[in-house]
Amino acid sequence: MKPTGQSAVFGRRKEPHTVIIARGNEIRHFTIRPWLAAFIGSALAAIAIGYLLATSYLVLRDDLIGATTARQARMQQAYEDRISALRAQVDRITSRQLLDQQLMETKVSELLARQTQLSERHGRLGPILERAESEVGDAPATNAATPKPDEHADITGSLSQAPTYSVASLSAGDTRPFSLWSTRSDPLDGETAADRADKLFVSINASLKAIENQQLSRIATLADNAYKNADAIAQALEAAGLPVDSELNKSDVGGPLVPLDPSMVFDSKVKELDEALDALDGVKKEARKLPLANPAPGRTVTSPFGVRTDPILGSAALHTGMDFRAPIGMPAKVTAAGIVIRAGWAGGYGRMVEVDHGNGFATRYGHLSEIDVSVGQKLAAGDVIGKTGNSGRSTGPHLHYEVRHDGQAVDPLRFLTVGKKVAQYL
Repeated sequence: MKPTGQSAVFGRRKEPHTVIIARGNEIRHFTIRPWLAAFIGSALAAIAIGYLLATSYLVLRDDLIGATTARQARMQQAYEDRISALRAQVDRITSRQLLDQQLMETKVSELLARQTQLSERHGRLGPILERAESEVGDAPATNAATPKPDEHADITGSLSQAPTYSVASLSAGDTRPFSLWSTRSDPLDGETAADRADKLFVSINASLKAIENQQLSRIATLADNAYKNADAIAQALEAAGLPVDSELNKSDVGGPLVPLDPSMVFDSKVKELDEALDALDGVKKEARKLPLANPAPGRTVTSPFGVRTDPILGSAALHTGMDFRAPIGMPAKVTAAGIVIRAGWAGGYGRMVEVDHGNGFATRYGHLSEIDVSVGQKLAAGDVIGKTGNSGRSTGPHLHYEVRHDGQAVDPLRFLTVGKKVAQYL
């Protein structure tokens, strides 16, 4: 027989654990199964582990919370710093845009003011340039460095056709004000819109400056040529011993140097041109009072002024004028403006007209076949006084021409020579 308590299959059989509790006469016992013991052991182990974990969490919680809080604080501080930096950058950009806008407004105002000034100057230059064209004309000055005649002829056109720049073109195609500066912080191809606007401002400013310099240069050139032409007329008259009243000598000058305000340069140049034109006009008026024109242009001189053999008597005699070969009936023209003081028969002169030109100068036109003026009549240079002929003491049809100063006959050739020199200026 097998011993009691041993299993036939597994060998010795284990008996379940029994817990006996005695309390007075009362006795209780409990049988603990293996699985129950395992369950109770597992539960106790889980409770112990949970307690340990909870205890650890409670101990480490403050450190974890502190670390998390510190990390969040650092992140928040970083965000706040970034936001502050962005705000500062936005403020700088905004301030720069406002400054750029103010600068652009200032530049536009300056360009508008300069454009208006140039327009006003052009309006002022119109009349004085017309006068300069009429006074200076196409006549070249005597100086070799004087510009060619065609340079004077196109002065008005050059100034009137000068390009006009408008600041409205600064933002063409965009109706927003100061739109050129709106993308300053967004460069394109390395160049911002502000840079392009600056270049445009510089270009327009340079163009306006060039127009202004051209105006001043043209005014100075006209004034210089006016003085040169006046000098040329005065010198020709003085060289011939003819009177001229001018104030062109500017060599006897002096005084302290006082810098000129740039805003007054244009007015100074215009004033200088006006004074030069006044001087030229005065000399021209003086010259036009003198009998400098040819009474018979293109006609041959048959007898000059001076001692000659009298054509009728054959003896030496003084010829007080010049004889021009002319057919009967050719118009005889007065050589300067004046008043007729004699018109009729005058002995050896035949039909004769005498014209008083003032300042003691007078001219006579003899041997006329017809007289077309009367005493007291005012004449302009070039007016017809009659027709050439063969009246009086004459051997053939011709025009006898005399120039007298204070009643004394002078050589007309001197006047004709001066007239030929200054004709281009008159």
